[in-house]
Amino acid sequence: MPKLAVVQKAPSFLNKEQSINIAVENIQEAARQGADIIVFTETFIPGYPAWIWRLRPGVDWNVSEELYRRLLNNAVTIEKDLEPLCDAARESHTIVVCGIEERDSQLSRSTLYNTAVVIGPDGTVLNKHRKLMPTNPERMVWGFGDASGLKVVDTPAGRISTLLCWENYMPLARYALYSQGVEIYIAPTYDSGDNWLCSLQHIAREGRCWVVGCGNLIQARNLPADFPEKETLYPDVDEWINPGDSIVIAPDGEISSGPLRKEEGILYCDIDLETVATAKRTLDVAGHYSRPDIFTLHINNKRQTPVKFND
Repeated sequence: MPKLAVVQKAPSFLNKEQSINIAVENIQEAARQGADIIVFTETFIPGYPAWIWRLRPGVDWNVSEELYRRLLNNAVTIEKDLEPLCDAARESHTIVVCGIEERDSQLSRSTLYNTAVVIGPDGTVLNKHRKLMPTNPERMVWGFGDASGLKVVDTPAGRISTLLCWENYMPLARYALYSQGVEIYIAPTYDSGDNWLCSLQHIAREGRCWVVGCGNLIQARNLPADFPEKETLYPDVDEWINPGDSIVIAPDGEISSGPLRKEEGILYCDIDLETVATAKRTLDVAGHYSRPDIFTLHINNKRQTPVKFND
């Protein structure tokens, strides 16, 4: 029975190297506690750009430009920046799921993506999923992902998938994962609160899978001292910008661990994979409950690119 660890801690905001170090330290700590799967939240490295929900379009342009510049300079290039996480996963023989600000390294080398990576116990990157649809002001920060990473990864600790934040409200994206036999459905997110937790419970009941909500934990005091206009945007250092609300939910929709709210910590939970298959006896939306004679889903999972070279 695999043991899951959900890390709900603040990164070092807008500092890639220190955030990676924090992730490595927590991988080592969770591994010492026997964890097989270790999960970090949406854009843990180098932190979620929460300021986009407070800046005024057309008014706070200079602040927005400065923060974006810092975010871009601290974004992760997968080919060269993930080695410490991969080494930590390999040395601890754990599976690591981590949200990152990814900087494109293939085309323009300047577009950012909200990305979740799954790293196997041998230290290899098993999957890279870019958020399909950034939400509202997020579209001023991130490009649109494609379905090349919309997949379930078979690991020694179960079949794992990721959808980020409000992607989890996209029923066809969820169905794409159900159809691939997901057992541990991981939802790193900036969302929180009772409505969000109820949505995750619905997903568990709908997909008959374990659902892991890993929330962002941000307090105003976590922002760097030189954060532009900090006193104006976040005058109360004790304010909880996001309370976290990490949670683990069983395939019947019942809460197994959490929610962890307004506190740092690591949430642990033993995952009984057998309950996934047995829960589908009554409802299997991609199996005996699917009605393919009426409904079919076609997915374009090719990697999208604006240019093709014929060498």
